[in-house]
Amino acid sequence: MSTPELYDLSPALRLMIMGLAVALAPLAWVWARNKHAPVAQRLRLLTFLTLFLTFDLVIFGAFTRLTDSGLGCPDWPGCYGSASPVGAQLHIEAAQTAMPTGPVTHTKAWIEMIHRYLATGVGVLILTLTIVSWRERKRAHISPWWPTLTLVWVCLQGAFGALTVTMKLFPAIVTLHLLCGLALLALLRAQSARYAQAQGTLVPVALSRAARAGVLAAFALLWLQIALGGWVSTNYAVLACTDFPACQNSFWPAMDFSQGFTLWRELGAGHDGANISFQALTAIHYAHRLASYLVFAVLLALAFGLHRMPGLRLQARWLAGLTLLQAATGLSNVVLGWPLLAAVMHTGGAAALVVVLTGIVFSSRSRQTAQASIMSASRVSV
Repeated sequence: MSTPELYDLSPALRLMIMGLAVALAPLAWVWARNKHAPVAQRLRLLTFLTLFLTFDLVIFGAFTRLTDSGLGCPDWPGCYGSASPVGAQLHIEAAQTAMPTGPVTHTKAWIEMIHRYLATGVGVLILTLTIVSWRERKRAHISPWWPTLTLVWVCLQGAFGALTVTMKLFPAIVTLHLLCGLALLALLRAQSARYAQAQGTLVPVALSRAARAGVLAAFALLWLQIALGGWVSTNYAVLACTDFPACQNSFWPAMDFSQGFTLWRELGAGHDGANISFQALTAIHYAHRLASYLVFAVLLALAFGLHRMPGLRLQARWLAGLTLLQAATGLSNVVLGWPLLAAVMHTGGAAALVVVLTGIVFSSRSRQTAQASIMSASRVSV
């Protein structure tokens, strides 16, 4: 069997039809159940549904990566030039016969293609949101720029998805693909908050300047920790430390940060092109672990502080619960030898934290900003 071209666009139309089929059912359900509701409400509900499906896509993407199915179809966007593994059976069979454990097997090919179908379906829903927002922007008093930005972002995410395959799981590209997927969740959550504010069903909670700064600082720290966690996962450095709280029976094991954090290199390679050292993998793992202590404390402190504010109590409880879940699944990955369920839940917990913290960011504002907005509105009304 010949090696497939990395980019083969011949099955693209059929893949788009599959994505349309995935998106059509939730789209019709929202529009049918809310056909008499205001446009802003329908857009908000469709955004929440798209957010839910995108969350599922992130989880399934983690499952794809953790089952080593990222190269289950070694070309893009199809599978050996076909829109599904059914049409690529002979190619997959030949690859599986040559290497029975992968990277190409029938199971892995289906996992990879289902991930692509879900991604295409999410893209169709985001395109629909953008078109409807532009059409109804005046009547619904909504800004179309949030869904437009989301559409541009999902196209960027698709490009990173293609590069993930064609660059053979290049760690920097895979990590950026993960970060872009989580940023897509944040954009959709921000978009839903804006629709709710346009409807008048969400009034931002006024926070002191210090509290608002704490929310933004926690948000930034969360992204830093997710980037470190993504770097651990894409370099397969989870098992560099299998004990806790020490690592390799030491609280400061032998580490090579220079090699571990050389960002532009191939999977399993160091900055000199040779195999990456175990000390480098240890540095990658331990940096994520050390940062987790700070992030854990900051998120719990923020949850405790926000719980005293009536408008943010539910979000504060979610924040505290998800933070504890992340600690539990992260610890399970280390001491239980990186079980698949714990690893997928760890990615899911990070995605949920992004959604919750984004909601807090866009459901609150500083008291000074709120007062300035009130004064500006009063001058306009006069």
